[in-house]
Amino acid sequence: MTGRTWGRYLASAAVLGALLSAGCANPQQVRDQRDAAIFNTELGIAYLQRGELAVAKRKLDRALSENPNDPNVHSARALLFERLGESARADREYRKALSLAPHNPDYENDYAVYLCNVGRTDEGVKYFISAARNPLYLTPADAYNNAGVCLRVAHKYRRAEKMFRAALAVSPDFEQAAWQLANLQYKRGHYKQAYALIKQFLANNSETPDLLLLAVKIARAEGNALDAELYARRLQLDFPDSAEAHALAALGHKPG
Repeated sequence: MTGRTWGRYLASAAVLGALLSAGCANPQQVRDQRDAAIFNTELGIAYLQRGELAVAKRKLDRALSENPNDPNVHSARALLFERLGESARADREYRKALSLAPHNPDYENDYAVYLCNVGRTDEGVKYFISAARNPLYLTPADAYNNAGVCLRVAHKYRRAEKMFRAALAVSPDFEQAAWQLANLQYKRGHYKQAYALIKQFLANNSETPDLLLLAVKIARAEGNALDAELYARRLQLDFPDSAEAHALAALGHKPG
């Protein structure tokens, strides 16, 4: 599941490189405790992204001692403890971040991803929806789509469909939500609905290899050999080197 918001910690790859190269800088060079906490939080996230968890923990522990009331520190520590497999500590840190910054959509989204990953589906969906409905959140369609994925994994298919439809209502050209919804309908044997959805979407939006391959499967299942062949040709011609084109070759003439 996607949706982590690393961007709020690190502005660019150049910043990441500068932070890592300055990792041994004397903390006294930082003007005050708040700046020091920000600096060490960014360093901790940089090392976390590199997989250097022990160093990341040292930096984030230092950030916590420098500013225990910074929600970014707690959110970053939550990501660390999640990577370390310490679920209880991760949960506490996510909740602490939200207590310091109530209804912050970035923290809600991150916590929702965590909750879904540990099987707490209904809680996770609640936070995804809260983030999506926040007018300050820049990618509400992503939050709805993630909620749908969370529900689909939990076999709550009707609710998952509603979330994918909500994502498309917010962003009608959102390829991931279209694929998720059509694929869910296809897997459930609702071929007519899936066929109508993907055909309309491809008629009005850019093609992608995964959508074209799914269109082939759905058209075959629906019994429309002509459209299946047309979608297959578009996939082979427009994306000849894609994994989906290779998967199409493996499908051969087998239905679905």
